[in-house]
Amino acid sequence: MRKYFMICVDNHGYKSSLEIRKLYEVLSDKVAEKHHQLRVIDESGEDYLYPDQFFAPVRLPNITKEKLDLVTA
Repeated sequence: MRKYFMICVDNHGYKSSLEIRKLYEVLSDKVAEKHHQLRVIDESGEDYLYPDQFFAPVRLPNITKEKLDLVTA
């Protein structure tokens, strides 16, 4: 699974699981995406499905990607 990060812009109904303005790791899940959901590693440390409109994409600089081990050789 490819992983990437998105920022939380809404946490309605999930205030204990998601913090607004926080970056979250998102795991690629094609089935969830077809249903407008994202598989997010939330505050529990586990991955759960959340509505995709709760998140906005983030572009990380290459140096940050390297530090997070997101760059593949």
